Amino acid sequence: MTPSSALSPHARDSALAAMRAVDGQPELDVLVVGGGVTGAGTALDAVTRGLNTGLLEQRDLASGTSSRSSKLVHGGLRYLEMLDFGLVREALQERGLLFTRLAPHLVRPVPFLYPLTHRGWERPYIAAGLTIYDGMAMLGKYDAGVPRHKHLLRRQVARIAPDFKAETIVGAIQYWDCQVDDARLVVGLARTAAAHGAHVATRVKVTGFLREGERVVGVRALDLESQQELEVRARVVVNAAGVWTDEIQEMVGGRGALHVQASKGIHLVVPRDRIRSEAGFIVRTAISVLFVIPWGRHWIIGTTDTPWDLDKAHPAASRADIEYVLEHVNAILREPLDHDDVEGVYAGLRPLLSGESEPTSRISREHTVVTPVPGLVMIAGGKLTTYRVMGQDAVDAAAHSLRTTANLTIRDSITDRVPLIGAADWETRSNQRVLLSRRSGLHVARIDHLLGRYGGLVDDLLGLVAERPALGQPLEGAEDYLAAEVVYAVTHEGARHLDDVLTRRTRISIETFDRGLRAAPEVARLMAAELGWDPARTADEVDHYRRRVEAERQSQLMPTDQEADEARVSAPDIV
Repeated sequence: MTPSSALSPHARDSALAAMRAVDGQPELDVLVVGGGVTGAGTALDAVTRGLNTGLLEQRDLASGTSSRSSKLVHGGLRYLEMLDFGLVREALQERGLLFTRLAPHLVRPVPFLYPLTHRGWERPYIAAGLTIYDGMAMLGKYDAGVPRHKHLLRRQVARIAPDFKAETIVGAIQYWDCQVDDARLVVGLARTAAAHGAHVATRVKVTGFLREGERVVGVRALDLESQQELEVRARVVVNAAGVWTDEIQEMVGGRGALHVQASKGIHLVVPRDRIRSEAGFIVRTAISVLFVIPWGRHWIIGTTDTPWDLDKAHPAASRADIEYVLEHVNAILREPLDHDDVEGVYAGLRPLLSGESEPTSRISREHTVVTPVPGLVMIAGGKLTTYRVMGQDAVDAAAHSLRTTANLTIRDSITDRVPLIGAADWETRSNQRVLLSRRSGLHVARIDHLLGRYGGLVDDLLGLVAERPALGQPLEGAEDYLAAEVVYAVTHEGARHLDDVLTRRTRISIETFDRGLRAAPEVARLMAAELGWDPARTADEVDHYRRRVEAERQSQLMPTDQEADEARVSAPDIV
């Protein structure tokens, strides 16, 4: 039977049944631990090489770092200044590959202005860097996909960005990078892996390793939904746990060559009308880089770069973090922003490989793969843009073990030629946007919204609306999204809790001033019908979400990380 890409409740049950170690059941070739972008990319790489592959995630897909990034697919200009040419070249090649071949429905170009404040030396200095940046992209194996940089005078900046303090600069350089909804990218990777036969299960916590002598031969795990324990046997386990890497190493007695330092980055989301500009901005600060990034009907503003050693599941943005970002963005705006302009706040942790006493803002984003004990591969570091290379390197390391212990023939990676689900037919459906609007009765702008989130899978959403016309209505309190998207998140995208839909399958939690509270009851009712929740369970999901929002708001009033963390962890994950 042809595998399905749908990550439905039934698919989860089937995946767990297929992975569970029982007498006579063949073991997996590769088990990936971690459902972020690196884990999902690793699972896709493994299964498309012909390996029997499973993936376990403790919470939800992209629930950690991979849903809390700057949402940029980019080479990283600051790494160019750090002379990390290899990382920049690699990331620019992956940017072109994602934009032109693998995920053109999810990845889109975005222009940025780099303001110039010094006459004479600064323009040629920045231009030289951007010439190298563009050149690396154009000379890579894949199309660059975006225009080259260009020089702007002060009056041109004023036309492009009326709300920018043009009188404080001598001009600017406009360059292009790309952006993506990071959580949707991860869901797309996981669904693509499932479509090729990978077994994917979320809400399953790895509690220990199975060992035969020194060798790791699988994991012990707990299904957090049913509280049932299970064992999963695998010839190789790949740990892609990001900032939790050190904890996984402890499960094998602390044996490992990796030490991951978590660096916190926070972002603010404000309405698009608060800043009049046709382009984003990138501005240097004393300790980091400030991005002002167009995001649909919003702006994303960030980020910070500070060490974090508190709760890793729910890093908290303090009032000091928020004021730091506001202070620096207001330095370039005619009309300053204040706390009342902020719709959403989110904080994420970068998994930085650390071996020296340097500040997190100076630690490279390059990744490392190690095999601390036979049968266990660990990968850490890296960045969203280079997830595919990380997955390839992890499976290459696993392949070495599989060749020697199982005498398997392992083919080379082909993920540079495997488009993500939704990429097929995206261009055709985009050309048919007006026709789709007429047939469905939805406004063309709504069709564009669906195309940007689902690509060629827009047919699935329009089919749902045709079968159940009520699902074609926008959500109360979150009118950018349709009711059909909530149902689809459950039936096809692995959403199992209200948090999953409001914070990751959609971005309602950061794109509305009430953080999604008005939308929560309706979303919960739609989910209840698909997941079989009774009224008590439905009410509990809504109550938990309300407590989560309140905890986040309280944490954002606290002056220090410690106090912010204490406020945030007062609303733990729902079980």
